[in-house]
Amino acid sequence: MKPLFPLFAALALAWAHGASAQELMRVAPAPASDLAATPGLQTTIFAGGCFWGIQGVFQHVKGVTRAVSGYAGGTMPNPDYESVSRGRTGHAESVEVTFDPQQVSYGTLLQIFFSVALDPTQIDRQGPDHGTQYRSALFVANPDQARIAQAYIAQLDAAHLFRRPIATTVGTAPTFYPAEDYHQDYLTLNPTQPYIAINDIPKVEGVRKLFPFYWRAQPVLIGG
Repeated sequence: MKPLFPLFAALALAWAHGASAQELMRVAPAPASDLAATPGLQTTIFAGGCFWGIQGVFQHVKGVTRAVSGYAGGTMPNPDYESVSRGRTGHAESVEVTFDPQQVSYGTLLQIFFSVALDPTQIDRQGPDHGTQYRSALFVANPDQARIAQAYIAQLDAAHLFRRPIATTVGTAPTFYPAEDYHQDYLTLNPTQPYIAINDIPKVEGVRKLFPFYWRAQPVLIGG
């Protein structure tokens, strides 16, 4: 588990790594291309630093029916947190999102992700967390998702939304491994933990403020 920093230490880390979560947030333009609102649930996987915050963001998005913290993109079968944390398995801390495309489109999920969830220009890190396990990646479920994700990244780069080129990669993950139970619903269960309060609560607030139409006050939780 990530260390429980004293509040002053966590603040020092946040300041040392540049812009705060609030400063990075802005409403990214809607995707120029999106997928049709077909019936039935779909899944996709997002990686962008610590999975606690990414899970918390999508648990508050209307149309998301499940968001699971876990590991994707690596080579070691059945990884655990300790092995992934060493950065030797190739996995990224990730969140598998199940959603109803008739309520929220894949393109809208991408828009929310790039607007509030991370700084997509950082390489193999996110804020105070360093290593390939904290890289920014989209693990797509099919070629259609890949096409929309790649087109949207190109669109954002062309619009110069960020100060540097987007480093987020697009690919497939052969297997998604759910993380240990103590990582699930972590943001909701520990909102005042200093790491969460500084790095992740602002992301959830970003969904509420910037995407009110898609905001759900009660998160969809793994623990029910």
